[in-house]
Amino acid sequence: MNEIICPHCHKAFKIDEAGYADILKQVRDGEFERSLHERLELAEKEKKSAVALAEATIKGDLEKEAVKKDAEIARLQEEMKTRVELARTKTAGELKDEAAKKDAEIERLKQELKSAEVAKKLALKETLGAVEKERDGLAQELAQAKKDYQTAAQLAEEKRINELQKAASAKDAEIQGLQAKLEASATAQKLAITEALGAVEKERDELKNGLKQAALEKELAEKSLKDKYLTQIKDRDDTIERLKDMKAKLSTKMVGETLEQHCEIEFARIRHTAFPRAYFEKDNDASTGSKGDFIFRDTDENGTEAVSIMFEMKNENDGTATKKKNEDFLKELDKDRTEKGCEYAVLVSLLEPDNELYNGGIVDVSHRFPKMYVVRPQFFLPIITLLRNAAQHALQYKNELALVKAQNIDITNFEDELESFKTAFGNNYRLASEKFKAAIDEIDKSIKHLEKTKEALIGTDRNLRLANDKAQDVTIKKLTRKNPTMAAKFAEVKKEGPGEEG
Repeated sequence: MNEIICPHCHKAFKIDEAGYADILKQVRDGEFERSLHERLELAEKEKKSAVALAEATIKGDLEKEAVKKDAEIARLQEEMKTRVELARTKTAGELKDEAAKKDAEIERLKQELKSAEVAKKLALKETLGAVEKERDGLAQELAQAKKDYQTAAQLAEEKRINELQKAASAKDAEIQGLQAKLEASATAQKLAITEALGAVEKERDELKNGLKQAALEKELAEKSLKDKYLTQIKDRDDTIERLKDMKAKLSTKMVGETLEQHCEIEFARIRHTAFPRAYFEKDNDASTGSKGDFIFRDTDENGTEAVSIMFEMKNENDGTATKKKNEDFLKELDKDRTEKGCEYAVLVSLLEPDNELYNGGIVDVSHRFPKMYVVRPQFFLPIITLLRNAAQHALQYKNELALVKAQNIDITNFEDELESFKTAFGNNYRLASEKFKAAIDEIDKSIKHLEKTKEALIGTDRNLRLANDKAQDVTIKKLTRKNPTMAAKFAEVKKEGPGEEG
């Protein structure tokens, strides 16, 4: 039996001697036919090349000969003209003889040209005959070779059949002997395989137990590290959220109190020192259909009202699932201010915590509604102080203006003082805004640092996951790769297994 591998699917299959010989004969016959065809094609190509080469050679030689003859004729004609010129003084008889000689020479040269053309044709015909004769001889040679090959193949086939018959008889006897030997050694092989399998299974069980123990220890260590890093990540997240909340509220403490309570408590702390004559109470008058949250009024020592402010407090936690914007409350606040006769309107808001416009400081929205501001809770007291001080200066200037008018004094100095106040007020506002922005920048830096720490912890978790994947990829085959004894045992079991089943 011969084993053959399929060139397409790469699977091995067995075939008997007769089938193998038949396939071999087909391959040889096909190879011979292909070789014969290639040699015939090569002979045809060589014939064409030889004919073309002969034609080119003969044509070149004839062209060279023709050029020489033409040059000779031209030379003779020139010489003829020269001699005619020189022989004008000669006799007519001499001229006639000379002309006859030249004509004879020209005729001779023409005959030579014709002979050369005939020789060319004859040479071409001889070359073609030689090439065709060689081609016919080659074809006969190939036909004879094919016939000889078929005869030899037939003789070889008959000889091979006889040899196969003899080999078959010998192989039958050999097979019977081998079967007897296999039966005799079957028991010994089974015993050896059983012993080898027992040792391998024992070592395999030990390796499995070791792997389970290592996997358990790894899982416990991984869980411990994961819990540790999750706790750290949670702590960082809580710190980031707390700093973000601090960024929105800055120094405002909102633990256990609402925004209104916070503002009321903050004002009560400085009432007796900063605003001894001020009125700051909740707006409980809803007779007009709406009311604000707080009204602030302050008077001078003569009881004249210097400033009045309508306050509206809006906490982010007071809204529904749909978040409100500061813009939504400005119109209602302006209406309440007008109905209660207040000069200024201030919205103290925790809405839109990520809006940098409102986080930057005191926001003047007078372009929407006159004398209206939006502030965060940390600017609640500064806005009262600024508006009260501005109103006191304005009240002072009003009194002075009335006095000046009564005394017919020029008001130029009043305008200068008013401009000075505006400049000082602007400078104070700019300095306060710069300090507030500096504090915001410091908080942003702390948040970025904590976010980098969080990313590092997340990267550690990713490395732990990759380590777990590598541990899961461990197999018995990989563990025994550098153990020659175990590798040899596994290879022997794998090799002898199919023989035992057969």
